[in-house]
Amino acid sequence: MGPPMTPRVIFVAGAHTEIGKTQAACALLRAARARGLRVDALKPVVSGFDPGDWSRSDPGRLLVAMDLPLTPQALERVSPWRFLAPLAPPLAARSEGRPLPFAPISDFCRERVAASKADLVIVEGVGGLMSPIADSATSLDLLEALDCACVLVSGGYLGAISHALTALEVMRARALTPAVVIVSEDPDPRAPGFEGTLELTIAHAGEVPVLAAPRASAGWEPLVLEALGE
Repeated sequence: MGPPMTPRVIFVAGAHTEIGKTQAACALLRAARARGLRVDALKPVVSGFDPGDWSRSDPGRLLVAMDLPLTPQALERVSPWRFLAPLAPPLAARSEGRPLPFAPISDFCRERVAASKADLVIVEGVGGLMSPIADSATSLDLLEALDCACVLVSGGYLGAISHALTALEVMRARALTPAVVIVSEDPDPRAPGFEGTLELTIAHAGEVPVLAAPRASAGWEPLVLEALGE
């Protein structure tokens, strides 16, 4: 018998906050399960967390996408650092009088990946790519520490193209490139035309594949898995 297989790890990052990272992560988990893959997910740090009703929180949605029970034990495995205030995690931690060092977060992710029996592990960051995830680190620092494939989720709101291209340039500055950019359609009817946003993002993204995630239709998830070699 050979050595145990190492899970494939995909980091889901955002070009901005509240643009559909968790929605994309859940969709990828469901698509991978539909292909017969064993899946696991981590959202190590989450703020704005209501311990009295967390079924619709980011970790709750990830557990549902994996078809796992919403138990305290399952929650702890997905998101051990949980904070009440809907602020950047270091600020939310500070409001509770808690430090938030980076090393335990990155160590936790590496240890969970190493111990996982899954074929595919999704790790979701916080906010945008440069959002602080710890006292002295950003989501980008966690991505770099894990040295894994990345899916960058962008949006369809006014300004989303700039945010997406800025995130790409920041990644390139660290010799990182996402496997794919997902442009998530904005639900606001006042948002710019989705097709135009998608077209310009593709035109300026260079060699990085760009896929649309429209509200009214599915089917993009397998294309992302294919771009990732799954």
